[in-house]
Amino acid sequence: MSNETLYLLSFILVTAAATFLTRLMPFAFLGKHSSHPLAQHLGRYLPAGIMAVLVAIFLPRSAHWQVPVFGLDALVPAALVIVLHLWRRNALLSMLAGTSCYMLIQQQLSF
Repeated sequence: MSNETLYLLSFILVTAAATFLTRLMPFAFLGKHSSHPLAQHLGRYLPAGIMAVLVAIFLPRSAHWQVPVFGLDALVPAALVIVLHLWRRNALLSMLAGTSCYMLIQQQLSF
């Protein structure tokens, strides 16, 4: 195994471990505080707030606003996410479908 390959593998392993640990730490250290009113409030409203901020940042920057149908390449996936989430109440399904729709539009349609 070359030094380059060893370096890349070690980089990937360290990055994966750091990412996993940063995702795990809140659950490991704050699990006993899940009944606290602040934790319940954040758990209820923070995901929707984060999604709203992402949409506010994403739509103006990602759409091709000069196309004949103003911003349609970003508005269609956004509408799909909203409809799917209201219908199925599954955030993962909504995000996967919206991302897939957006990527399909960007890859297949040339504006």
